[in-house]
Amino acid sequence: MKIYCKKVGLNKHLFKKLFSATLKQTNNLVENVAVGITFVSAEEIKKLNHEHRNVDKVTDVLSFPMLEIDYKTTKLKDFEDERSPDGELYLGDIVLCKDKAKEQAKEFGHSLKREISFLVVHGMLHLLGYDHIEKEDERVMMTTAEEILANFKIKRGK
Repeated sequence: MKIYCKKVGLNKHLFKKLFSATLKQTNNLVENVAVGITFVSAEEIKKLNHEHRNVDKVTDVLSFPMLEIDYKTTKLKDFEDERSPDGELYLGDIVLCKDKAKEQAKEFGHSLKREISFLVVHGMLHLLGYDHIEKEDERVMMTTAEEILANFKIKRGK
Protein backbone atom coordinates (compact mmCIF):
# COMPACT_ATOMS: atom_id res chain seq x y z
CA MET A 1 0.00 0.00 0.00
CA LYS A 2 1.41 3.33 -1.04
CA ILE A 3 0.05 6.62 0.23
CA TYR A 4 0.84 9.90 -1.41
CA CYS A 5 0.44 12.55 1.28
CA LYS A 6 0.23 16.31 1.09
CA LYS A 7 0.05 18.52 4.17
CA VAL A 8 -0.29 15.54 6.47
CA GLY A 9 0.92 16.27 9.97
CA LEU A 10 -0.57 13.08 11.34
CA ASN A 11 0.42 9.45 11.48
CA LYS A 12 0.98 8.21 7.92
CA HIS A 13 1.77 4.78 9.38
CA LEU A 14 -1.71 4.60 10.94
CA PHE A 15 -3.28 5.58 7.61
CA LYS A 16 -1.49 2.72 5.86
CA LYS A 17 -2.78 0.29 8.48
CA LEU A 18 -6.33 1.65 8.13
CA PHE A 19 -6.18 1.43 4.34
CA SER A 20 -4.86 -2.13 4.43
CA ALA A 21 -7.54 -3.13 6.94
CA THR A 22 -10.20 -1.52 4.74
CA LEU A 23 -8.98 -3.46 1.72
CA LYS A 24 -9.01 -6.68 3.73
CA GLN A 25 -12.43 -6.05 5.33
CA THR A 26 -14.00 -5.38 1.91
CA ASN A 27 -12.33 -8.38 0.20
CA ASN A 28 -10.21 -6.06 -1.94
CA LEU A 29 -6.76 -7.03 -0.72
CA VAL A 30 -4.53 -6.82 -3.79
CA GLU A 31 -0.87 -5.89 -4.16
CA ASN A 32 0.60 -2.51 -5.06
CA VAL A 33 -2.36 -0.21 -4.40
CA ALA A 34 -1.95 3.55 -4.02
CA VAL A 35 -4.10 6.35 -2.61
CA GLY A 36 -3.55 10.09 -2.37
CA ILE A 37 -4.49 11.89 0.83
CA THR A 38 -4.44 15.64 1.38
CA PHE A 39 -5.45 17.85 4.28
CA VAL A 40 -6.89 21.21 3.28
CA SER A 41 -8.40 24.25 4.95
CA ALA A 42 -12.14 24.79 5.40
CA GLU A 43 -12.01 27.35 2.61
CA GLU A 44 -10.30 24.91 0.23
CA ILE A 45 -12.68 22.02 0.90
CA LYS A 46 -15.69 24.31 0.54
CA LYS A 47 -14.40 25.36 -2.87
CA LEU A 48 -13.82 21.72 -3.91
CA ASN A 49 -17.24 20.71 -2.62
CA HIS A 50 -18.84 23.46 -4.69
CA GLU A 51 -16.81 22.68 -7.82
CA HIS A 52 -17.32 18.92 -7.76
CA ARG A 53 -20.67 18.42 -6.01
CA ASN A 54 -22.35 21.80 -6.44
CA VAL A 55 -22.68 22.03 -2.65
CA ASP A 56 -21.58 25.41 -1.32
CA LYS A 57 -20.54 24.45 2.22
CA VAL A 58 -17.63 23.08 4.21
CA THR A 59 -17.53 19.31 4.44
CA ASP A 60 -15.29 16.90 6.32
CA VAL A 61 -14.05 14.59 3.57
CA LEU A 62 -14.24 14.29 -0.21
CA SER A 63 -13.22 11.28 -2.26
CA PHE A 64 -12.19 11.32 -5.89
CA PRO A 65 -12.16 7.74 -7.19
CA MET A 66 -10.12 6.82 -10.24
CA LEU A 67 -11.98 3.54 -10.81
CA GLU A 68 -15.68 2.92 -11.33
CA ILE A 69 -16.27 0.37 -8.60
CA ASP A 70 -19.60 -0.83 -7.27
CA TYR A 71 -18.91 -2.61 -3.99
CA LYS A 72 -21.83 -4.97 -4.64
CA THR A 73 -20.62 -6.24 -8.01
CA THR A 74 -16.91 -5.49 -8.50
CA LYS A 75 -13.63 -5.83 -6.62
CA LEU A 76 -10.17 -4.39 -7.18
CA LYS A 77 -9.02 -7.65 -8.79
CA ASP A 78 -11.40 -6.78 -11.65
CA PHE A 79 -9.26 -3.72 -12.48
CA GLU A 80 -5.89 -5.35 -13.18
CA ASP A 81 -5.82 -3.74 -16.63
CA GLU A 82 -5.96 -0.29 -14.96
CA ARG A 83 -2.51 -0.65 -13.39
CA SER A 84 0.18 1.83 -14.37
CA PRO A 85 3.27 0.59 -16.23
CA ASP A 86 5.05 0.15 -12.88
CA GLY A 87 2.22 -2.12 -11.69
CA GLU A 88 0.57 0.37 -9.34
CA LEU A 89 -3.22 0.45 -9.05
CA TYR A 90 -4.18 4.02 -8.15
CA LEU A 91 -7.55 4.15 -6.38
CA GLY A 92 -7.92 7.92 -6.21
CA ASP A 93 -7.65 10.80 -3.77
CA ILE A 94 -9.08 11.58 -0.36
CA VAL A 95 -9.24 15.21 0.76
CA LEU A 96 -9.87 15.93 4.44
CA CYS A 97 -10.56 19.13 6.32
CA LYS A 98 -8.76 18.98 9.66
CA ASP A 99 -10.69 22.01 10.98
CA LYS A 100 -14.00 20.26 10.31
CA ALA A 101 -12.64 17.06 11.85
CA LYS A 102 -11.68 18.97 15.02
CA GLU A 103 -15.15 20.51 15.17
CA GLN A 104 -16.84 17.12 14.73
CA ALA A 105 -14.59 15.38 17.25
CA LYS A 106 -15.65 17.94 19.85
CA GLU A 107 -19.31 17.68 18.81
CA PHE A 108 -19.32 13.86 18.98
CA GLY A 109 -17.24 13.75 22.17
CA HIS A 110 -14.31 11.75 20.94
CA SER A 111 -10.67 12.28 20.03
CA LEU A 112 -9.35 13.95 16.90
CA LYS A 113 -7.50 10.70 16.15
CA ARG A 114 -10.81 8.84 16.15
CA GLU A 115 -12.53 11.40 13.92
CA ILE A 116 -9.71 11.54 11.38
CA SER A 117 -9.39 7.74 11.39
CA PHE A 118 -13.12 7.46 10.70
CA LEU A 119 -12.88 10.00 7.87
CA VAL A 120 -9.90 8.20 6.33
CA VAL A 121 -11.78 4.88 6.36
CA HIS A 122 -14.95 6.59 5.12
CA GLY A 123 -13.02 8.16 2.24
CA MET A 124 -11.38 4.86 1.39
CA LEU A 125 -14.76 3.11 1.32
CA HIS A 126 -15.96 5.73 -1.17
CA LEU A 127 -12.93 4.95 -3.36
CA LEU A 128 -14.02 1.29 -3.21
CA GLY A 129 -17.50 2.10 -4.48
CA TYR A 130 -19.44 2.42 -1.23
CA ASP A 131 -21.91 5.27 -0.77
CA HIS A 132 -24.60 6.38 1.63
CA ILE A 133 -27.32 7.63 -0.68
CA GLU A 134 -29.73 4.80 0.11
CA LYS A 135 -30.41 3.86 3.76
CA GLU A 136 -29.25 0.25 3.34
CA ASP A 137 -26.00 1.31 1.64
CA GLU A 138 -25.42 3.83 4.44
CA ARG A 139 -25.93 1.08 7.03
CA VAL A 140 -23.46 -1.19 5.24
CA MET A 141 -20.90 1.60 4.89
CA MET A 142 -21.16 2.75 8.51
CA THR A 143 -21.07 -0.80 9.88
CA THR A 144 -18.02 -1.61 7.78
CA ALA A 145 -16.21 1.54 8.94
CA GLU A 146 -17.01 0.87 12.60
CA GLU A 147 -15.83 -2.74 12.33
CA ILE A 148 -12.51 -1.61 10.86
CA LEU A 149 -12.00 1.01 13.56
CA ALA A 150 -12.96 -1.46 16.31
CA ASN A 151 -10.10 -3.73 15.16
CA PHE A 152 -7.75 -0.87 16.05
CA LYS A 153 -9.62 -0.13 19.30
CA ILE A 154 -10.51 3.30 17.91
CA LYS A 155 -13.87 3.87 19.50
CA ARG A 156 -16.41 6.63 19.91
CA GLY A 157 -16.00 8.72 23.01
CA LYS A 158 -12.78 9.72 24.73
